Amino acid sequence: MTDQDYHTLLREQFDWHWTHQLRSRLAGLTDDEYFWEPMPGCWSVRPRGTSTAPVQAGSAAMTIDFAMPEPDPPPFTTISWRLGHVIVGVLAVRNAAHFGRAATDYGSFPYAPTAAAALSQLDAEYATWLAGVESLGPAGMARPCGPAEGPYAEQPLATLLLHINRELIHHLAEVCLLRDLYQHSHPQPRTGDGPA
Repeated sequence: MTDQDYHTLLREQFDWHWTHQLRSRLAGLTDDEYFWEPMPGCWSVRPRGTSTAPVQAGSAAMTIDFAMPEPDPPPFTTISWRLGHVIVGVLAVRNAAHFGRAATDYGSFPYAPTAAAALSQLDAEYATWLAGVESLGPAGMARPCGPAEGPYAEQPLATLLLHINRELIHHLAEVCLLRDLYQHSHPQPRTGDGPA
């Protein structure tokens, strides 16, 4: 049996999914989808200083609904909230801790006021993460995560990469499902149809 290149396998696990299945599913995300609240009381991305006011696309100084401890049961979350969580909590915070990105957190991050801006943020943070993982090489995957990962500090970075892959697949699949739900509950008239 030959030695496996686990660094490449771990790096490519999510990138294959991103390239061949996921990113194209996010193309064309509209602001209506981004801010759609399928039920009352959703957590979302909103203008700073508001908690339940309707979100207006293009608003400045956006923030994310968040509370600690998290309510039980947790509120349903919008596409904007789920993308914000992936962009900040899954990628940007880890990019800052491990790959030289400027420090950020849920309270200080400049959340996107539009779907297009959120996808640009997602693309940028994902590119930083992928380049950082690439730079680790096999030896870097074995080194400890360090204090930024709290109780997991002594775990190898490969463990963190597996966790991030799970988080990305999980949360971005939720975004795709919400898009499907939106599109099926907000049917668009077909173009080119003749009179009824």
